[in-house]
Amino acid sequence: MPLSFTTDPVTVTVPATSANLGPGFDSLGLALALHDEVTAEVTPAGCRVRVEGEGAGELPTDERHLVVRAMRATFDVLGAQPTGLTVRCRNRIPQARGMGSSSAAIVAGVHLARGLVTDGAERLDDAAVLRLAAQIEGHPDNVAPCLLGGFTIAWTGAEGAHAVSLPPLPQVRPTLFVPAGRGLTAVARAALPAAVPHADAAFNAGRSALLVAALTRDPALLFAATEDRLHQDYRAAGMPATAALVARLRAAGVAAVVSGAGPTVLALTEPPAECGSDPGWSRRSLAVDVDGARVNRGRLGIAERGPVAAGRKS
Repeated sequence: MPLSFTTDPVTVTVPATSANLGPGFDSLGLALALHDEVTAEVTPAGCRVRVEGEGAGELPTDERHLVVRAMRATFDVLGAQPTGLTVRCRNRIPQARGMGSSSAAIVAGVHLARGLVTDGAERLDDAAVLRLAAQIEGHPDNVAPCLLGGFTIAWTGAEGAHAVSLPPLPQVRPTLFVPAGRGLTAVARAALPAAVPHADAAFNAGRSALLVAALTRDPALLFAATEDRLHQDYRAAGMPATAALVARLRAAGVAAVVSGAGPTVLALTEPPAECGSDPGWSRRSLAVDVDGARVNRGRLGIAERGPVAAGRKS
């Protein structure tokens, strides 16, 4: 069946995320109540991108923009490209800080493309949205919470990415320490060894399982559950200020970890007021986003829930 496009705009609201959460490398993630809002519309020709807020004046405003690249990849899967596009990004998620800005752009792009096709949901179901977003990103740990909201466990099987979302306890109140300087995921990944000791892998497997219980049943376990031996120490030399802040917070009994690939630091238990007051750092207390990506179709703003709703557990 030939592809047809809607004449109405589509708006997608996507949350920031924090991946790994200490021991859950490339598998665990948390959605945060800080959102980008992206609107797209099919036009007769061309591609125009407007960026407001975070990244304005720095991010590309043409086909190179990650939202557009994700849209193009999704249109290819759906079966055809539109004649033209206009995209407006209202960004609140800090760029390149380990808070999922790239995953938010990818999730927004996949959703926008699906929403602009009149039968997009039939052509690309919810599970396929997750698989495609993870394929574009390269791993599912950030796209899963961005799509589903809450605390997510993601994994990759023969057919692609899967995820489930669990509601964390209300006592889980994330605090983020965001530095002025940026980090690069590619650089952080390059610092990781090709192999790790078996004892370290076993340690992290146990802590990851414990973290599920800590976030959903017993927050008193969070400090022990956020211990890690797989990635944070290897990356410490590349972001010494981040490593020092994590160490200082943990010495004070705070369940603190590197957020994603850094350099932001995530605390899952309440930090002392004086922590993170160093020059060049901002402290943000954020709620957990429990909804994930949300889609509004048309100028009247008819809201839909995010994808993979079957993956949510209550």
